[in-house]
Amino acid sequence: MAFLMKSMLSNQVKNLGLGGGDEEKKEESTPSDPAAAAGMTREEYEEYQKQMVEEKMERDAAFAQKKAERACLRVHLREKYRLPKSEMDENQIQMAGDDVDLPEDLAKMVAEDQVEEEDKDSILGQLQNIQNMDMDAIKEKAQATFTEIKQAAEQKCSVM
Repeated sequence: MAFLMKSMLSNQVKNLGLGGGDEEKKEESTPSDPAAAAGMTREEYEEYQKQMVEEKMERDAAFAQKKAERACLRVHLREKYRLPKSEMDENQIQMAGDDVDLPEDLAKMVAEDQVEEEDKDSILGQLQNIQNMDMDAIKEKAQATFTEIKQAAEQKCSVM
């Protein structure tokens, strides 16, 4: 009810010219043409708008490419560690196109990791691991485990 009364009275005051029409004057003083508001000619403004749209498209394309590269990296890591695949990553790669590949730096890192893993999996890598083992610590641990098992068996078995 108060809203209705206020709107009716304000319209009447505006019609009388008692200072309620300032808003209309402000609206008339602002130009309706965005080119004039920016201080440019119509052609300059249209060219500016075209440039803005082109730059935005370039930024969006670069962003999509980076997202696809990251998704490609995640796919490689999932394959390496045998984790479940993600449809979101596959969709990002497909949206960017088939030309997506790992960035050079990341590809080098992946290649180095693969070489290291192949070395560890080879017979020579296993022999090096045997040489680096601390045999005394292994013997002590085995003896401690054996004595624990023996004590547990003695407690459970009445014959021993």
